[in-house]
Amino acid sequence: MSISSSIRRHPLLSYFLLAYLISWGGSFAIGGPKFLSGQELGPEDWMSMGPLVLAGPFLAGLGMTWLVDGKRGLRELFSRMREWRVGPGWYAAALLVFPVLILGVLGSLTALVSSGFAPGFLAFGILGGLLAGFLEEIGWMGFAFPRMKRRFGVWRATIYLALLHGVWHALPGYLGESATYGVYWLPRFVAMWLVAMAAMRVLLVWVYSNTGSLLLAQLTHASSTGFLIILDPGVSPAHGTLWYAVYAVVLWIPAAIVIWKFGPDLRRQAAD
Repeated sequence: MSISSSIRRHPLLSYFLLAYLISWGGSFAIGGPKFLSGQELGPEDWMSMGPLVLAGPFLAGLGMTWLVDGKRGLRELFSRMREWRVGPGWYAAALLVFPVLILGVLGSLTALVSSGFAPGFLAFGILGGLLAGFLEEIGWMGFAFPRMKRRFGVWRATIYLALLHGVWHALPGYLGESATYGVYWLPRFVAMWLVAMAAMRVLLVWVYSNTGSLLLAQLTHASSTGFLIILDPGVSPAHGTLWYAVYAVVLWIPAAIVIWKFGPDLRRQAAD
């Protein structure tokens, strides 16, 4: 059996292996030597690693779509990115939920714990959020989710994708942040990239399932990532872990409301 035939027989496995290989291989090629020599990675290393990390789901999504579904699949993928004619309420959900919750959590921590939790403003987060949202979701929602939904159903596909997306951050995050966060790295990682991002994925799938718009899914991801960067308070590792843990819990409130109201399919039911 040829490699291409094997890939077509196992498109999901092939997609995730390729996405991880590109992202993890690229990040280790840039940050690995410095990390193994005991040096702490700096902003210049993150700037070099970032495009390679984002290239994983993006290139894997495009490549697998072309290999499995050909030009027709690529046209269908891009047509979902052009689906912008949806109600304004969905744009509000995609763009506003995350900054409102982030500001609410940071405002509460500022009042109750320390003034150091006051939101910052890092303009680079605008670009970072847009790149993460638009490039990553080409693969996560553009290629992987529709196939996972057919195989597992909406709810299981949502949770499986959330976990795979969260773990995808592990190697680049460990290379770049373990020296800074020390013993706090793992609890912060669990809070941010597993618990909080699972809630984010629930909200993202909810938006996508009710609009059919990959564009809205990309904007939802962009808002989540972008405002986390833009409003980052720049606190100590201990306080940073606390802030992410509280945010993770709070983010599950709207996610739970969506699950309760829309059911495990996360979709508005048609009237009888």
